[in-house]
Amino acid sequence: MKTPLQQSKEWEKLQQDLGESTFFVNENDFQFLAIFKKTKFGNYLYLPYGPVLANKKAASKALKALQKLATEKNVSFIRIETQSPENASELLKLPNIKKSTDLNPAHTWVLDITTEKEAIISGFSQGTRTRYNQGPKKGLTVEVTKDTEKIKELVRLQHQVAKDKGINAFSEEYLKTELEQPFASLYLVHYTDPADNQDKIIAASLFFDFEDTRFYMQSASDYNFRKLPATVTLLTSALFDAKEKGLKYFDFWGIAPDDAPKNHPWAGFTEFKKSFGGFPVTYCGTYDIVLKPAKYKLYNAMRKVNRTIRKIKK
Repeated sequence: MKTPLQQSKEWEKLQQDLGESTFFVNENDFQFLAIFKKTKFGNYLYLPYGPVLANKKAASKALKALQKLATEKNVSFIRIETQSPENASELLKLPNIKKSTDLNPAHTWVLDITTEKEAIISGFSQGTRTRYNQGPKKGLTVEVTKDTEKIKELVRLQHQVAKDKGINAFSEEYLKTELEQPFASLYLVHYTDPADNQDKIIAASLFFDFEDTRFYMQSASDYNFRKLPATVTLLTSALFDAKEKGLKYFDFWGIAPDDAPKNHPWAGFTEFKKSFGGFPVTYCGTYDIVLKPAKYKLYNAMRKVNRTIRKIKK
């Protein structure tokens, strides 16, 4: 029974540090980390990439435990993202289950890093291999740190991207709390700009290590230096560091599904992630087990209203 990072005790510690109320249940054939989410329009339990199920029979046991907890906490629905479509098949057939917008990616891209370094490089696309070789020639260097003060660099770059793309960025406090966790590390790409001879950080990313996998998480780069191979330099450094550490897989995180239209918002970075070689992994996606239909309907209605208001403000 492989446990995702988001269903581990380590992730529970992060959630608690962020001020969340959590509930952890661990049985022989299932486990789950449930996060209590409080809203103005009804409370719910959220299981990021959970529950974890050892087999099909475990689904009914996990459901009973979840329903008991839901009753105790008086929630309107239970939001699940269990990763195994096969083991979760009975859950997905429930009459009161509704498909929701995916929170954690339902599709991701993974690279096996147990092969020789030369073999991994040969699996890069020609363009990515060229940019990988250009990094040192362009004077790009990579810093790896746990210094929480340096999270400001990632925040600065993310806010720049958010402004350009019209998307929401994480707060400094949130990202700092992530970096404080033992599984997190911050990678920064430095560049000495010949225009002013100043050292500048032009790309930054948080990576999470759990069991045998490194995950590519919060990330951003400076659009003003887009002609430099900063992101490729950052990713390959993290990738080969993970290999040296003895990890087996590098998870590039979310990608667009194969049948996505060409104008899908993730199309560009999906192509970029695939250029490193690897294989796709598909999970179930996000579903809501509805316990109080009227409150759930109100919750969704107000969620749509809030999204519309945020778009207007942008």
